[in-house]
Amino acid sequence: MLGLVALMAVALVRNIAGPDTILVGGMTVTMTLGLFSPDKFPSATRCVAEFGNEGLITIGVLFVVAEGLSRTGAMSRVMQPLLGLPQTVRGAQARMMLLVCTLSAFLNNTPIVAIFIPVVRDWCSKTGIAPSKLFIPLSYAAILGGSCTLIGTSINLIVMGMVETSQFNGAALNDSVSIGMFTISWIGIPAAIAGIGLVVLLSNRLLPTRGGARRDFADARRYTVEMLVVPGSAIAGKTIEQAGLRNLPGAYLVEVERDDETIPAVGPEQVLHDHDRLIFAGVVETVVELQKIRGLVPATDQVFKLSEPRPNRRLIEAVVSPSCPMVGQTIREGRFRTVYDAAVIAVHRNGEQLMKKIGDIELQAGDTLLLETHPQFIRRHRNRRDFLLVSTVEGSQPIRSERAITALLIMVAFVLAITFLDIKVVHAALLAAGLMVLTNCLRPAEARESIDWRVLVVIGAALVIGRALETSGAAMGVAGTVLSVLEPIGAHAVLCGIVALGMIFGSLIGPVGSAALVFPISVATASQLGSAPMPFVIGTMMAAAASFATPIAYQTNLMVYGAGGYRFNDYLRIGVLMNVTIGAVTVILTPLVWPFHVS
Repeated sequence: MLGLVALMAVALVRNIAGPDTILVGGMTVTMTLGLFSPDKFPSATRCVAEFGNEGLITIGVLFVVAEGLSRTGAMSRVMQPLLGLPQTVRGAQARMMLLVCTLSAFLNNTPIVAIFIPVVRDWCSKTGIAPSKLFIPLSYAAILGGSCTLIGTSINLIVMGMVETSQFNGAALNDSVSIGMFTISWIGIPAAIAGIGLVVLLSNRLLPTRGGARRDFADARRYTVEMLVVPGSAIAGKTIEQAGLRNLPGAYLVEVERDDETIPAVGPEQVLHDHDRLIFAGVVETVVELQKIRGLVPATDQVFKLSEPRPNRRLIEAVVSPSCPMVGQTIREGRFRTVYDAAVIAVHRNGEQLMKKIGDIELQAGDTLLLETHPQFIRRHRNRRDFLLVSTVEGSQPIRSERAITALLIMVAFVLAITFLDIKVVHAALLAAGLMVLTNCLRPAEARESIDWRVLVVIGAALVIGRALETSGAAMGVAGTVLSVLEPIGAHAVLCGIVALGMIFGSLIGPVGSAALVFPISVATASQLGSAPMPFVIGTMMAAAASFATPIAYQTNLMVYGAGGYRFNDYLRIGVLMNVTIGAVTVILTPLVWPFHVS
């Protein structure tokens, strides 16, 4: 079994295949060779049973909850005023890391980082800070925050699930180990403070200054688009800079039309009024972002006459063909919205800046139209002669901002329920996910699509490998080796060894695999040492989550790899120091909260 784990580690480090392929392959070998100890369950049945782990199911359901927060823009409402526009790298890092760490304590790390990547990218363009100074800190903050509560990271949930199914000295392990919502906070919060302090103090030297993998907009299609300031909205009364409309990547504000007045060369201190019409020139990605800003809507009134509810619409790019009956007519004369059930948002014509109102533009063959319409538009018009090409703009679904408060209330209720009520985390998560769908924060199809099945397969396979390590006696063998070397030094040294082992495994095979592999070793070590198991269980949770040293250590590290323009050594340079810092906090504080020997 140890040989199989070693082979898997080498395969993962050398990137021979994806983590899901390697771990499922290892699980298959475990089943085929019968590496589970003989008992009343066949090996295959034991393997499949691990995929019913309560923590694993909870993780899958939390993907849906996080998607509901994302689809409604609830996260943006919290983030935008808190991030602000800091003037220094350290100020930006401190502000972002504190915010991400707090959110990550209650939400799954991966969705948090996924939501923040575009936010931080735009933030960098507004502040002038190199993306490489913020994206590794973004991943690290999510990891640190995850260790502050039970639901902050999948590792804690997986360990909780293993605690409920494991034995300790002939009795159920959960008789002597109790893990609540804020149990790990005693160690997680000091560790997070130490980790954030290390990044803010040293990352300016240890992190490179690179621009990241940013798109070149020089040759991209540019549209001229009109947006209207909704009366009484969040941005009415704010300046251009305060509304986040300055230094937009790939776009600029050409002018503002107010009543019969035109304001050209708009400055950052210009205050927005109700009913202002803002003329932007920019690439389609920026138009998508403008659509998602609360208080801005397309200026064309045709948008409000479409049959499909706005949350269900998409942005579509369509190229007008020479045989289109609309050629030679203005958009208003041709009654485009009535004929196609689609509203023209903007028109691109060979780099020409079209400053007319949308309805007054006379269509020509080859014009690229940016349309707001229903998702079925592509299916209906892909093969018709009116358009040469029809394609969906990625990520263009409008935000359900009217549901943002509802989504936030569901999330708050979820956290309060698992904190103060006698309810299982998986039960509360299922209720929260169900409410997200029932209240139309997201549709059932979006809920299904939000679940990252690859992550769940990796976790399930890692659980199988971890259980095989336990039942085959491999965990007890490793525990004996650790004890023989470190026991003469003392219980603190043994805990230090367990934490170091968890961090090494985490750097090679990821945090979930590390938790699954080290947990049975730590419990066996506590049993042989005659210690209470709690310090070793907490040590396992903290060590497995400390996935800082390599980009392959955790999925959020990989997510920011390209965005920050990083190299493998960039993670090692600061990640090893992070591991040492978190390890020291864990080894020092854990025995103070949960003594090794309980009288």
